[in-house]
Amino acid sequence: MIPMPTDRATAPAGAGRYAPSPSGDLHLGNLRTALLAWLFARATGREFVLRVDDLDRVRPGAEQRQLADLAALGIDWDGPVLHQSERVAHYEAAVRRLTDAGLTYECYCTRKEIQQAAAAPHGPQGAYPGTCRDLTPADRERRRATGRPAAIRLRSTRTEFEITDRLHGRYRGPVDDFVLRRGDGVPAYNLAVVVDDAGQGVDQVVRGDDLLPSTPRQAYLATLLDLPVPEYAHVPLVLNTAGQRLAKRDGAVTLADRLACGDTVDGVLAGLAGSLGLTGHTAAALRAEFHPDRLPRDPWVLDPDSLVCAGAGP
Repeated sequence: MIPMPTDRATAPAGAGRYAPSPSGDLHLGNLRTALLAWLFARATGREFVLRVDDLDRVRPGAEQRQLADLAALGIDWDGPVLHQSERVAHYEAAVRRLTDAGLTYECYCTRKEIQQAAAAPHGPQGAYPGTCRDLTPADRERRRATGRPAAIRLRSTRTEFEITDRLHGRYRGPVDDFVLRRGDGVPAYNLAVVVDDAGQGVDQVVRGDDLLPSTPRQAYLATLLDLPVPEYAHVPLVLNTAGQRLAKRDGAVTLADRLACGDTVDGVLAGLAGSLGLTGHTAAALRAEFHPDRLPRDPWVLDPDSLVCAGAGP
């Protein structure tokens, strides 16, 4: 393990978090997950922090609207909002630590080349095939000469890693040589989320269950960096009747849309609460009655017909 200190001078006893990407307005599924993350944290006496995952897509004004929507629902947070774009030095430090320990390598594969690989020579089916894992110095020089930028991958010593999830129990998932830094120099999500959670003192991660399969990679990486592995709770998503994740195409699904349809903030909150088996009409009331063990385990399915509204945005 590679010691890597937190960047918080005084880390709290524990914190939960919500970390949206500012690529657009939050829809009902996002708001429901944010509410659950807040409820989990507050019900267990933790702080609740916000982080903006702005390393990739950023739509002007999206962050401000997202924060306003959360506040309108009664979701509050502790301390300033963290921005990943301001933390690149922390991610680079983590990559250097892993590199110094011999746990990284350069990868020149394109996404198409990886997809066309028949099978991985090491690791589980569907994992990175290890094409660049054992390149010689001469091999690397030839690839560099083509001008193709190299991604940095973890040289994993595991093919699986087990976590414990509050809702799913013990979960064992694949670990391959996943990307730490992309070829364009942008830190990869699996690295950034591990470094940021530790840096913010986050010991409780509540998020959509579509992210459960990637969690063993993150937990494994945390152990390599000698960082604490958080407590996880992967909650059911909001789906449409086709079984797909809720999206803007499904109708009036953002808070602004619902208000344009004549709904109220209290009404939207009540709908989210009802989907969780809760009856409170305010965030504070929901906090008082919330208990994780009584949460529904199935997705909340919304009929797009119920979301049609002539006054809503496109």
